[in-house]
Order: sequence, then C-alpha cells, then structure tokens
Amino acid sequence: MSLKIRLTRRGAKKRPFYAIVIADARAPRDGRFIEKIGTYNPMLAKDGPAKRVVLDVEKAKAWMAKGAKPTDRVLRFLDAEGVLKREPRNNPKKAEPGAKAKERAAAAASTSAAEGAQGAEGAAAEAAPAA
Repeated sequence: MSLKIRLTRRGAKKRPFYAIVIADARAPRDGRFIEKIGTYNPMLAKDGPAKRVVLDVEKAKAWMAKGAKPTDRVLRFLDAEGVLKREPRNNPKKAEPGAKAKERAAAAASTSAAEGAQGAEGAAAEAAPAA
C-alpha cells in the first residue's frame, strides 16, 4: 500500500480549509484516510498572530519512516518546519512564449522593420532636395 501525506479539503464554498492527512495514494482526495496529523488554513495571513499551518511534526516523521511520501504542498510545510529539504523547481520553458506568440512577434518585427526602412528612404529623399 502506497501512502501519501496530503491535503484533504474541508470548509465551505469559497472558504477553503484543509486537513493534513495520511492516506492511501489510491483513495480520493476528500475520501478515506488513515490519520489526521494537522491542518492548513490558507485564509489566514502568512504573518498573522494565528498559525496557518498546524502540523504534528513527530507523527509526520514517524509516517515518513514507514514509507509515506509527502505531496509538494506538504513538502513545503515540512521544509518550513525544518524536517525535510525541498529542492526548488526550475522550469525555464514555462516563461517562454508559445508557438503562436512567437509567430506574432516575428510578424510584428518584420512589419516594423519594413516600415522603418521605408521611413528612412523617405527621410533621405526629403533631405536631398533641401540641400
């Protein structure tokens, strides 16, 4: 049985609240779980007086020793607590424009270059009679 440490959504519509649980990887997100080890309330301010993340670190360590793998969001919480080290992700292609955007940029560059060449010829023609 593959175990995950993940978030289970609780709370009302437009008012998210999550429980941090140990669950079988095949179970639905909000379905059956083995144990609840904490909570996460994203509605609270990050630097407010109340804590957004309440996590039983000892239980998390015990479950990880048994083979449970944390999801990315829970891994961030464990990294903030100093339990695990999360490697930063790097996807340089994400910021790169898509194929259509590249085509539009190339078309815009070629039309502006053509207009610039015509403008230079016109300026030279206007300057010649004045001299």
